[in-house]
Amino acid sequence: MYLKRLELQGFKSFAQRTVLDFPGSVTAIVGPNGSGKSNVVDALRWIMGEREAKNIRAEKSENLLYSGTLNKPRAGFAQVAITFDNSTHFFPVDYSEITIRRRVSRDGISEYFLNEAPVRLRDVIDFFSKARLGTKGFSIINQGNSDLFIKASPIERRVMLEEVLGLRQYQIKRHEAETKLETTKINLDKASALVEELLPHLRVVRRQAGRYEKHDTVKTELAALETQYFGAKLFELAQDDAKIAPQAANVDEQISARTKELQSLQQELGRVEKNQPQGDKHFTDFKKQQSDLLNRRSAIAKELGRLEAEVEFLLSRPKATVKEAELLSIVKDTKAAIAEAVASDDLKAIKQLLKELSKKIESVLDSGNIQVQSRHKELLGLKDQFSKELEQLEKNLGELGNLESKLAGEMREFNLVFKKAFEAVQSKQNEINALENQKSRFQFEKEKIVMRRNELEHEAQQYGRKLEEFEALRPAQGDFQLEQVENRLLKLRGELAAIGEIDPAMIAEAKTMEERYTFLSAQIADLEKASADLKALITELKEKIHNEFKKSLALVNDEFNNYFRLMFNGGKAKLHLEKKEKSVVPQEEAAPEGGEPRPDEPGREEEEAGLEVELSIPRKNIKGLDLLSGGERSLVSIAVLFALISVSPPPFLVLDEVDAALDENNTKRFSSLVENFSGKTQFMIVTHNRATMAAADVLYGVTMDQDGTTRLLSIKLEEAEKVIEKP
Repeated sequence: MYLKRLELQGFKSFAQRTVLDFPGSVTAIVGPNGSGKSNVVDALRWIMGEREAKNIRAEKSENLLYSGTLNKPRAGFAQVAITFDNSTHFFPVDYSEITIRRRVSRDGISEYFLNEAPVRLRDVIDFFSKARLGTKGFSIINQGNSDLFIKASPIERRVMLEEVLGLRQYQIKRHEAETKLETTKINLDKASALVEELLPHLRVVRRQAGRYEKHDTVKTELAALETQYFGAKLFELAQDDAKIAPQAANVDEQISARTKELQSLQQELGRVEKNQPQGDKHFTDFKKQQSDLLNRRSAIAKELGRLEAEVEFLLSRPKATVKEAELLSIVKDTKAAIAEAVASDDLKAIKQLLKELSKKIESVLDSGNIQVQSRHKELLGLKDQFSKELEQLEKNLGELGNLESKLAGEMREFNLVFKKAFEAVQSKQNEINALENQKSRFQFEKEKIVMRRNELEHEAQQYGRKLEEFEALRPAQGDFQLEQVENRLLKLRGELAAIGEIDPAMIAEAKTMEERYTFLSAQIADLEKASADLKALITELKEKIHNEFKKSLALVNDEFNNYFRLMFNGGKAKLHLEKKEKSVVPQEEAAPEGGEPRPDEPGREEEEAGLEVELSIPRKNIKGLDLLSGGERSLVSIAVLFALISVSPPPFLVLDEVDAALDENNTKRFSSLVENFSGKTQFMIVTHNRATMAAADVLYGVTMDQDGTTRLLSIKLEEAEKVIEKP
């Protein structure tokens, strides 16, 4: 695995897309101050997960974007991509080439991509830690930090060492495990507190729910007895229906047979009716004619009686009969004559007047007798006429009587035959009616069965059951007694009534609380198991880190002493773990009840000691780091650096002017070491020293254009040497 390519776009002074290829083992970046050389180093630190803006010389993420000039607009985003050759599968992924890209927009949104697949910052840090790379150690040394190891605190020195030794990934896992353990403890405390809070109320609810345990038992027995009871009742109804059904079917068959016989008899009766005497067909007309004659005879008799009465009345009344009009006329004339006589004094005239009046009255009386005689004669004529008609009617009635006697004889004979046929029809009809009555009784019995079933269904509904549940059941055999079951049902229902209605809300609450208690108990068990597993993992990681660090520290010390002697022409140097005194506090303050001391609590033993540097410089009585000069501090850091990469070589190192404080001889030693280690580790060095440039395979010249953007010029020194060697 080696660093193959670095691509920058919109990052700080690199406005345009700029690509740096790393074909050799040592790449040097040169150029005047302020041209943007260190921006390449910042880009590498940023792509490897640096989160502190000050470590990449920026106050905020917006400062990473190209800010623009009068001649060139500012960039909308900054992007850095780093590509590794993974043909040896150093990284555990199925790609022969791996590209990690980080992008930040002007609105502050930062994104990571691994082969264009979105990933998290945490994934990127873990990815580089497995390759012994990171932002905390010696992988990248920024400008002005050539004495980084000397300036760092003991704990920071240990972190640097762990990162180069490849232990950083275990520290990350340990830190994650400790964070999860702390979170697990918090969740465990919360769950335990919830259980403690839940238990008192749960006990009360359990006691309340316990009162209904008998309710469930009684209800279960009641349901079983109801099943037996309703099943037996339904079976009984089915048996009764089964008994009636064949009898009803038999009656239906008899009715069908009798109906056919009745139809035959009715046909016979119809034939008898067709043979009825012909006279009988006109019997109605005959009777009507006879009735008309009798009515006529009665009317004539009445009329004769009336005529006789009228004749007798005429004979008995006075002879003079005067009409009312004539009488009125006579009265008027008489009144006029009397008035005239009273007015007249002539007696003779009065007598004459009275004579005329008397004649007139006699004339009127004589005319009335003539009318009576005429009417009497007319009545006698009518009487003779009616008498003759009456004689003829009597004769006709006699003839009709003879005809009636003849017809009556024929009808008597017909009636005897008709009666016999009719009685046969009637008898058969009576038989059918009897069967119909019997069928009605069966139908009534069926209706009674239906009513009993409806009552049974209503009874079942009252107890929340349905008859369909018991359709296929048969009554229990053996000692099963329906009466005993009914008595037991009444007793059990009484017990249920005594227990009372169940409060669904309370039962639901009890169920919910039981479920919550079970859930919390399971959660506590899971959390306790997780806590134990995390503690075991932390212990395992601690042991691994401790053992690996201890073993590697011995190797690093040997190499550190060798390179220190090389850099200082003698002397000795050693790294050792600092020892701190343990502070002890009372037990009750050191840890909560039932728990262990937490990492941030007093009384906790310091688990990680920092690294102190012990050295001795030849010809100088210097024991402490504070007395070292700038060049000496850089030499010590360089000795530590090469001691580390000799024990655990990282894939590449980025060194920004670490040779700035070195003199010419030490610069040559430094470049010689770079050449020696270039077979194991790639170097990217920002430098101004020619000796260091001479050790490089590729030189990148950095210059600043007038528009404020950085440009790169590159040359491969091997190719340049070949060109020079050609004649």
